[in-house]
Amino acid sequence: MIKFPFTDGSGAKKRPALVLLDTEDRDLLLARITTQSSSSPCDCELKDWSKAGLKAPSFVRLHKLATLEKKLVEKEFGILTAADWQRVLETWNEINRRLRAATF
Repeated sequence: MIKFPFTDGSGAKKRPALVLLDTEDRDLLLARITTQSSSSPCDCELKDWSKAGLKAPSFVRLHKLATLEKKLVEKEFGILTAADWQRVLETWNEINRRLRAATF
């Protein structure tokens, strides 16, 4: 659980986040996790959300990223199942494919 900043800089909301990158320095690259579904191609449904320690069906917003200090993490949950990680990677790869093809 971490205070994830709003994109307009007006504040932050405490929410779960997925660690995408930990390079062993003070920072983490995080993706927002939400219970709100959307039709965005940048969202990835976590089918095994309860196994990851989440309390409700959840989605990773791979277009809502933040680099934040590790000391800001208030609570750690579980880890994603291999199947959910695979879905996250597939969604990430699709985002990159669309960016290269300029189809957003």
